[in-house]
Amino acid sequence: MLVNCNSLEIENISHSVTLVPRLDYSINLLSQNLEILKEKRQEVKKQNQILLEDYEHDDKTHLKSLDLEQTVLFCFETLLQIKKQVSMISGVNTIPEVLPPIIPMIRTVSAKLYDIFPNCSQKLSELSVHLGSIVLDSAALTKARFDFSRSNEESSIFLDEVKLIVDSKLRKQYPNLDFSK
Repeated sequence: MLVNCNSLEIENISHSVTLVPRLDYSINLLSQNLEILKEKRQEVKKQNQILLEDYEHDDKTHLKSLDLEQTVLFCFETLLQIKKQVSMISGVNTIPEVLPPIIPMIRTVSAKLYDIFPNCSQKLSELSVHLGSIVLDSAALTKARFDFSRSNEESSIFLDEVKLIVDSKLRKQYPNLDFSK
C-alpha cells in the first residue's frame, strides 16, 4: 500500500533521522575533550602544588602556572556544565531551547584553548559546527525561532557562573593567593 507523502514531510523525516547520530557524535566529541582536560587539569594541579609553599608574586612562571590552571579548570568546568545541559535534551522540541546558548560557550572555550591545547580547540570548533547544524535542522522541524540576543545573554550568565565556581575552587586550593584579576 502506498502512502501519500509530500516532499516537505519526507524532508522533515530525513532531517529528524539524521539528528540522533549527529547528536551522539557531538556528545562523543564533548566527552573526548572533557577527558583530555581532566588529565591536563590533574597534571597542572600537581605541578602547581609547589606554589602552596613557594609562591612569589613577582615570579612570572608562577603567575603563568596559576593562569594555566585557572584556564584549564574554567574550560573543564564549562564543558562539564555543557554536557549536563546536553543531557537534558529529551526530544527534537527541546533542542532549540537547550543548544543555542551552548554554542557560544563552546566557542569561548575553544578560543581559550587555542594557544595551549590546539587539538582540543580544533575538536571544540568542530563540535560547535555540528551543534549549529543540529540546531538549524531541529528548528526547521519544529518551526522554532531564535532570539540570539537572549541566547548570548544566557551564555554570558552561564560563563560568569562557571568563573565564580572556578575562582572559588582555586581560592580553596590556594588560600593564600590572590585570584582577583
